[in-house]
Amino acid sequence: MKQKETLLNTMGINLVRASIEEIGEEHVGTSLETPLREDAFVMDDNLKVELIEKHFREIMHILGLDLTDDSLKGTPHRVAKMYVKEVFAGLNPKNKPAAKLFENKYKYAEMLVEKDITFHSHCEHHFVPIYGKAHVAYISNGNVIGLSKINRIVQYYAKRPQVQERLTMQVGNELKEVLGTEDVAVIMDAYHMCVSSRGVNDTNSSTVTSFYSGKFESDEQSRNEFLKYISLKK
Repeated sequence: MKQKETLLNTMGINLVRASIEEIGEEHVGTSLETPLREDAFVMDDNLKVELIEKHFREIMHILGLDLTDDSLKGTPHRVAKMYVKEVFAGLNPKNKPAAKLFENKYKYAEMLVEKDITFHSHCEHHFVPIYGKAHVAYISNGNVIGLSKINRIVQYYAKRPQVQERLTMQVGNELKEVLGTEDVAVIMDAYHMCVSSRGVNDTNSSTVTSFYSGKFESDEQSRNEFLKYISLKK
């Protein structure tokens, strides 16, 4: 029975590898929602850190690193804590920023643009960094949001394994829902370490993605105004 299980597991691994080889370096996307299992948050964060630390120690051991070295022996714990508490903290809905709205008492009816929002994410295909700037605009539908909350929404969705297209759409849709307006625009300009530090090793190229809704989608003048604002020199 054990031999049969081993054979089936090996066959499964080989099928996955064959699929990966067939895809090669193609950029593969799935759904708008981040792919998560239904039991993703049954396990508490401390146990996740403990288990990731154990498995990352094994990875380092397989690579031939000396885990008794003073510089390396704390690395498995540091990596595990970083994954759960920091760079992938956006996976957990309990970390979603609360976005309090305020009445637009000053009757500001033009677009509000917040540009050059720094974000750091990780490519879900290679688990290496994606980093860049997000530019966001909205036209009030009677309410406004604190400016820092826009940054926090961008950073919340960035703190997960991502593809840039999904990240852009998640930020755009979240702002539409929070603000109660269709008039939202998002542009993200980012560098991908999976392009610059491996594979093709292109250190100069960046990737730009956009999300337009409401007036930004239907009205060319509004869209051009947004693009003009984000290109202004400081």
